[in-house]
Amino acid sequence: MFLLFLCIMSEEKKIIAIDAMGGDKGPNAVLGGMNQFLYQNGEDSISFRLFGDEKKLRKLLAKYPRVARNVEVVHAPGVIKGTDKVMDVLRHAQDTSMYMAIKDVREGNSAAVISAGNTGMLMSLSKLALKTIDGIARPAITTMLPSGAGDSRVVVLDLGANVQCDESILFDFAVLGSVYAEVVGRMPKPKLGVLNIGSEETKGNETLVHLNKVLTENKDALPYEYIGFVEANDISAGRVQVVVTDGFTGNIVLKTVEGTAKLIKRVIVENFKKSVLAIIGAFFLVHVFKRLKHKIDPRSYAGATFLGLRGFAFKTHGNSDALAFANSIRYAADLTKANLNGLIEERAKALSDIRAKLQETKE
Repeated sequence: MFLLFLCIMSEEKKIIAIDAMGGDKGPNAVLGGMNQFLYQNGEDSISFRLFGDEKKLRKLLAKYPRVARNVEVVHAPGVIKGTDKVMDVLRHAQDTSMYMAIKDVREGNSAAVISAGNTGMLMSLSKLALKTIDGIARPAITTMLPSGAGDSRVVVLDLGANVQCDESILFDFAVLGSVYAEVVGRMPKPKLGVLNIGSEETKGNETLVHLNKVLTENKDALPYEYIGFVEANDISAGRVQVVVTDGFTGNIVLKTVEGTAKLIKRVIVENFKKSVLAIIGAFFLVHVFKRLKHKIDPRSYAGATFLGLRGFAFKTHGNSDALAFANSIRYAADLTKANLNGLIEERAKALSDIRAKLQETKE
């Protein structure tokens, strides 16, 4: 049966920890996003613990009474600099908004943490504080990107957390991505592929060839539909629903998708400004363009999760505006209501024999 029905949905009001000081646009964009989320989704399901400079945040909250009714401010005077190292933060900067928000999840006060701060720092601190799920060696940065027709999406991981990955790590990513696709994307038995430079079995490096061989040989025992190697153009074509790759390649894919979306928007705007007829034509196509904008706007998939940790940590773009932050909150709220981590642990255990084969045949 579709795994979604195995999800345990909690009705209790969830608390999300927010790093208010991370990101390029500061706490005003963060509070604007919180306000937009509450306006669109109501005030019954989510409340917040907001970490940052209390004096600054109290002043801003006066502009957002809806947020003020649903937030607890926790003073965090420290700021993580771009030059800081993880161990320096742990030793000397434990009063920073990012670290305190992550710690809040570890201590069980909040169900998830959201930050627009430094990705590497957030990843490192989250992994140290929250630990990985049993059966998963490393967490992966995961999100859903636009694909195919309509509102279809494709799950892509890793998007930058792990630059180098062996077969076992990539196998774990398949576990993470397949559960995520079923629970969050509502994709029963998703089609899963490994990103490569070609679809032929002999293409790619030794790691990819070996992984593909073992997955193909054990295809019938997998809870997802393994379709072999896929290429980058398959991501947007709708041929695959989960794409597994290392973080180096995945981050390039993500930045390319975002850059392409901005290019399409820029070209359309420039061309419709060239003549009166073009402007008139645009008027009749306004609904089409609205759907296109929703489909390709990076802000609509602004949130990415560090999947595979015992607690939920979400990264949103450093330049996120209120809309992007609101979408990140919605994304985090959906995940915290599902028994995602329990299902990941169950699947990792069920597939442990196949994972062991990867190590045996490699040796």
